[in-house]
Formats: sequence, structure tokens, C-alpha cells
Amino acid sequence: MEFLTASRELWSKFLTGEHVLIVSVLTLQELAGAPAEVRRHLEEVPAAHQIQVRVGAEARELADAYVAHGVVGPGSMADALHVALATVHSADVLVSWNFKHIVNLGRIRLFNAVNLEQGYGLIEIRTPREVLYEEDI
Repeated sequence: MEFLTASRELWSKFLTGEHVLIVSVLTLQELAGAPAEVRRHLEEVPAAHQIQVRVGAEARELADAYVAHGVVGPGSMADALHVALATVHSADVLVSWNFKHIVNLGRIRLFNAVNLEQGYGLIEIRTPREVLYEEDI
């Protein structure tokens, strides 16, 4: 229930524009197979509260570096691309519930080590609950 409450509260902040949602083609591809109700949530976020980004060569190269350094395996390239896109586009924070491949202290440290080695800044990776204030949930 905690996941659902925090996710809904964060989503409401995207709807109002309190937070801006960065959406990639990769995200849209992943959502294509999701139930209509899930896809509808994204469609409800006003375009003015979204930034659409593409998976370009720079993000692919950074994702490849994550795999080459063993941060994630080749089978987790989509996860590596999500982190790379957030890094390349200077997102304030990458929000995820993916504890296995993304929101994991050891992996976060490794993602950031590769980022620094490749000339990028650090990326904050958090759960929805972590980016909300206590009074929001």
C-alpha cells in the first residue's frame, strides 16, 4: 500500500506541474504493453508538465559503459538506458521502484562512479516516497 500511496501522490504532482516528468521513447515502448489504465495516467499529464527525450548516441554510449563496468548485465540494458537518459538530460532525480537494477545503494554508487569517469555529474536515484515530503503522504 505504501508504494501505491507514494506513487499516486507523486503522480498528482506531475499533473499539477509541481514536478516535471521526463518521458523517453523507451518509457513509451515499455508502457505500450501495459493495461490501458496505466497508459491513461501518462496521457493525463499535461504536455506542459512533460519533457520528451529521445534515446540518442550519448545515452546509448553511457548505458554501454554501465554494462561494460558491470553495473548491470547486458539483459538489463533498458534499465541502464533509463539511468543514462536521466544523467545525460540532467534530471534532478530518477524515480523508480526497481530495487533490483536501479534503486539499490550499491548500484547507485556504481552508476555514479561510471558517470564521473565519463565526465557526467552524479545522478540522484530515489523511490517516489523519498522525493515526497512527509506531509504529502
